[in-house]
Amino acid sequence: METSKYLSADERRAVTVETVVELAGEQNPSEITTAAIASRMGVTQGALFRHFSSKDAILEAVMEWVADRLLARVETAATNADSPGSALEAIFHAHVNFVAEHPGIPRILFAELQRLEANSTKRMVQTLVRRYRKRLQNTLEQGCADGEFHTQLDVEAAAVLFLGSIQGLVMQSLLAGDIKQMQRSAKRVFAIYQRGIRRNP
Repeated sequence: METSKYLSADERRAVTVETVVELAGEQNPSEITTAAIASRMGVTQGALFRHFSSKDAILEAVMEWVADRLLARVETAATNADSPGSALEAIFHAHVNFVAEHPGIPRILFAELQRLEANSTKRMVQTLVRRYRKRLQNTLEQGCADGEFHTQLDVEAAAVLFLGSIQGLVMQSLLAGDIKQMQRSAKRVFAIYQRGIRRNP
């Protein structure tokens, strides 16, 4: 990914983040070096470090990029739906499609969560999950109040299961070496989830 020498600082940072996401889709994120990032961008490491103080700073920017875009997609999907059930389905597919478009993202997330030491990047991932889960719980609670879902539904567990279903799809697609597999399976997996939370007619 060769870039122009005349990009602004913000543009250069954005290109750096996109380059890391792209590289993570091709190799183990823990093995991505700043030299490899600079090489893919067509710049020197010195140019890279004018915008980021360290590799960890780059990873923090990546996490911020992921959180902003994923949560924006989730919010758009939920807002445009006409019922809590439709909102959950739209969120599910929006998330799956987002990962399919950026297969490096789950690799980065899994790599960061496996690090034993506490760091700002891991905390950002944890914050993202908490915000996402809260959005799901709000939607589930609304569905219960509207009579669309079981009135005694454990919304906390239902939110965990929702995220776990997507994580399972991601993991199996990565193991199969076919990230598009998750898109092909998503509709059937969500249908099973939906039957478990919907109020019986």
